[in-house]
Amino acid sequence: MTHEQQINTLFNQRYQHQPDVICYAPARVNIIGDHTDYNDGFVFPAAIDCGTTIAASKRDDQLVKVYSHDFGQSSTEFVLNQFSFDTEHMWCNYIKGSVQALMEKYPNLRGANLVVTGNVAQGAGLSSSASFEMAILKTFTSLYQLELDGKTAAKMGQQAENDYVGCNCGIMDQLISAMGKKGHAMLLDCRDLTFEDAPISDELSLVIINSNVKRGLVDSEYNLRREQCEQVAKHFGCKALRDVTLAQLESEKAQLPDVQYKRAKHVITENARTVAALTAFKSSDMSTLSQLMAESHQSLRDDFEVTTVEMDGLVEIISEQIGNQGGVRMTGGGFGGCVVALMPKTLIKQVTEHVNIQYPERFGLTADIYICHASQGAFRQIEEA
Repeated sequence: MTHEQQINTLFNQRYQHQPDVICYAPARVNIIGDHTDYNDGFVFPAAIDCGTTIAASKRDDQLVKVYSHDFGQSSTEFVLNQFSFDTEHMWCNYIKGSVQALMEKYPNLRGANLVVTGNVAQGAGLSSSASFEMAILKTFTSLYQLELDGKTAAKMGQQAENDYVGCNCGIMDQLISAMGKKGHAMLLDCRDLTFEDAPISDELSLVIINSNVKRGLVDSEYNLRREQCEQVAKHFGCKALRDVTLAQLESEKAQLPDVQYKRAKHVITENARTVAALTAFKSSDMSTLSQLMAESHQSLRDDFEVTTVEMDGLVEIISEQIGNQGGVRMTGGGFGGCVVALMPKTLIKQVTEHVNIQYPERFGLTADIYICHASQGAFRQIEEA
């Protein structure tokens, strides 16, 4: 049974009729460019072939009924324009926040019957939340034939997360989920939301390895690093670290606390690496890409200090197998979560075997390995039609 047939069956069982639409939005992995987004910098994500699927039918009233198959098979309902934070069903707040943002543009929105399923590994840092938000927005715009482009949808998803859920995220996750292109990664400028697609060779696979280190300290340490970056930008009288050059930073090194200098050095050099990755992708220069990803991981480990010994170990194990034929680094916020590798398909079996043997031996943990491909964003087909 396909995923679409499964959700169709679930919807029928729940509401005793066929859904009007079935919509999907992908999760994402960031290939290079971490902790640059909130510094107005550059990121290099790809939408991946796991995500959130929603089956829906129209209602004539303002009630939204939701059955979530993957969050403990729970159901809830709420009335449009009567939004209150749901402490019992935390997942429902992503729906409420997204719909509330959509209603600022379309205040006469009507309700819906929804069934939600998802196959994004929770807590792995692949952004199941952005996938959920884009799927919800795609569902309501498809149900009621509303005009909504991908960039606007991404901003609405970010607004839902910032203002309703209370997570101070950047725009990357939502924008790549909305606007990713099949078979491509994307160089995204987080300041003006311009982007350029970069083809990923058919001979390569995106491999995501979940360290299964529970992501601790994320909120407090993330906020602390944002503050440290903002303090350096303020020192230079700039809006964001995006506007500070490495030469400027080096010239002021003695005037800055060492920890602030290190944080800023990571962001400034990471932006340069991320932009350089576009050229490497376009010319299929895997040797350069391999080096850029290795330098990114070292910088996140030594200057930004967001890796863990287990993530460092995974990168080491994989790097020994792929050499300069591929690249590997931690991805996401850090303090646990995933490592991303770009490698020839011919090396996947060998890498998997080594990870499955060496990682448990060294750290007493088992890693989950996902072989992924770059997929289409929820709103991309509208943009290209």
